[in-house]
Amino acid sequence: MNQPGAHVSSPPSTPTRSRRRDGLSLVTLGALLASSLTLSLSPQAQAAETLLSQGRAATASSHEGEAFTAGAAVDGNLTGTRWASQWRDGEWIQVDLGASKNLSRVVLTWESAYGKNYEIQASDNGTDWRTLKTVTGGDGGTDDLAVSGAGRYVRMQGLVRSGGYGYSLWEFQVYGTDGGTNPPPGGAVRVTGTRGNWRLTVGGQPYTVKGLTWGPAMADAPRHVPDLRSMGVNTLRTWGTDASSKPLLDAAAAQGLKVVNGFWLQPGGGPGSGGCVNYVTDTAYKNSMLTEFAKWVDTYKSHPATLMWNVGNESVLGLQNCYGGTELEAQRNAYTTFVNDVARKIHSIDPDHPVTSTDAWTGAWPYYKRNAPDLDLYSMNSYGDICGVRQDWVDGGYDKPYIITEGGPAGEWEVPDDANGIPDEPTDVQKADGYTRAWGCVTGHQGVALGATLFHYGLEHDFGGIWFNLVPDGLKRLSYYAVKKAYAGSTAGDNTPPVITNMTVTSASAAPAGREFTVRADIRDPDGDQVTPKIYLSGNYANGDKRLVDAQWRSTGNGTFAVTAPEKLGVWKVYIQAEDGRGNAGIETKSVKVVTPPMTGTNLALNRPTTASSAQASYGDCPCPASRATDGDTATRWASDWSDPQWIQVDLGSAKTLRTLQLVWDPAYAKSYEVQVSDDGTTWRPIHSTTTGNGDVDTIDVTATARHVRLQLTARGTGWGYSLHEFGVYS
Repeated sequence: MNQPGAHVSSPPSTPTRSRRRDGLSLVTLGALLASSLTLSLSPQAQAAETLLSQGRAATASSHEGEAFTAGAAVDGNLTGTRWASQWRDGEWIQVDLGASKNLSRVVLTWESAYGKNYEIQASDNGTDWRTLKTVTGGDGGTDDLAVSGAGRYVRMQGLVRSGGYGYSLWEFQVYGTDGGTNPPPGGAVRVTGTRGNWRLTVGGQPYTVKGLTWGPAMADAPRHVPDLRSMGVNTLRTWGTDASSKPLLDAAAAQGLKVVNGFWLQPGGGPGSGGCVNYVTDTAYKNSMLTEFAKWVDTYKSHPATLMWNVGNESVLGLQNCYGGTELEAQRNAYTTFVNDVARKIHSIDPDHPVTSTDAWTGAWPYYKRNAPDLDLYSMNSYGDICGVRQDWVDGGYDKPYIITEGGPAGEWEVPDDANGIPDEPTDVQKADGYTRAWGCVTGHQGVALGATLFHYGLEHDFGGIWFNLVPDGLKRLSYYAVKKAYAGSTAGDNTPPVITNMTVTSASAAPAGREFTVRADIRDPDGDQVTPKIYLSGNYANGDKRLVDAQWRSTGNGTFAVTAPEKLGVWKVYIQAEDGRGNAGIETKSVKVVTPPMTGTNLALNRPTTASSAQASYGDCPCPASRATDGDTATRWASDWSDPQWIQVDLGSAKTLRTLQLVWDPAYAKSYEVQVSDDGTTWRPIHSTTTGNGDVDTIDVTATARHVRLQLTARGTGWGYSLHEFGVYS
């Protein structure tokens, strides 16, 4: 596609509407890049001695608990994690170096429970051992032992403990030489083949990425990764890599999964979000990122779960919200040049894993083609127009394959608006079809598209989570099973979610605040399970709150529900969630516009003279004079200065019988206020007061006769002033 935004994706949290905005056309860049930075990247030094053991597979004769397994002694965390054995002599720990190595040194960093007598042994097969060093009378601390010989496996064989505990090592480090290479467990990852006939290989074997983006906490990975494996998933994608990544990598490796390790760059995760660094001039930022990324590449390059490195997310597109014109072109060229610098640095540290970079616009690819030749493949986030990526690749004449790093059903920015003017969210059935279609588009581009990590294995039970997550709140949806069928080939025998169809809202465009409206849907369970419905509301479009909150509702039978509308005016989303008690849920949503409750009687304040203690002259949509609170238009408002107390009053022209007041607050509401009336506009008497105001719409019954009505406002509910859309006085 020629328009930026043709393949715009969702950020990791919640999609934003702004992603519809158009980008600028490509412009040839000349001398503007003369000032751009060229980073000096030295090849990795060929050290005579290499740390061979870090991140390798380690096992032990026993461990004291799940927090003290053998892998903790080869993770590079010198004083934070440790292996600890059962409390007996003769325990051992060993590490698999992946291939036979020339050994030079073994360093044991003991915890207080150390080995008094032990042997360092080596083996070619993990069965037959030979002794390289014997230690007697050890005193703990750090034992730095020179050894000679070769072997694939190295073991510390305990003989006698120092005390009543077991053996405990903070770190078990094996050094040696291997000709400058240390292939990762499972073998190197390569992009092989020729144009249009590429493939990804792991250890020489073909590998198609069947993945999902990762959402839960890293520490919870052991709980969730087995489920991913059961779906046929073989790859996970992250957006950042640091010390917190290890539990995910470890859990993935334990289940035979790989990880696309991401590195975050500004502006990432959506056009313009996450900051607007200057890639032409900001040398400090680029050097900082280069150093940070290199650190974690070195840390995880030998981890058996590492599949590839992914530098940046959606930044070429995102730069359009930071810059314009020729400066935007300069930034995009400088950014992709920096991505290439990072790729070169990663390759110098880790020649065994590919490097890619993700964007959400195929218009980014010409920049990568021109400025980032060291990338091994491209990556694209694309949703509703995912099948168009193939044609864009063909039209662009690109010489690298790609993977889809986010994909699924059409996003918020890609669907038409509903009658209330907000994106019309696809149904559960349509979303499931979206994943099936996305995978078909990927597999249909054989020899070029090397797989996908679809979006999103997330637990968030909120606006964005309902749109995209396969397991919101841990509940499996139709989309979960669509991905499972795509990756594993079948869902035969699975208990599947309830299916919701024909959802309607009455009246969708005029639900009175605080009053009931009707929601109806057909709900069925394919397996005949008993279904429990729940109703939620989201204020994402009304007040920016993306959470799902429990609605007040009651069932009226036959899939019909009476739901109490929020008091806050605006367009809300109402959700039906049908759970089957088997860990599955169907979720459907429609919008509902919450309006001011209709009032009976005559609005005596309408267009009457209205005054206030203060009025904002200029802020946002202001000026906001007092008269706007009595003009009958809920789109206008009065706004006071940001101080206490304030007042607003209306002159009804003559003494009138008062029955009801209706106050329609802006978010800047009054927590404490008093309703006062007067016959002469000078002497006032109170007829109502509150100290627990919560904004939105206040409907107040009163009994009084007066010409003047005033709100005496004494405590604000926010840091702003007071603001009323409408101040209605009814007879």
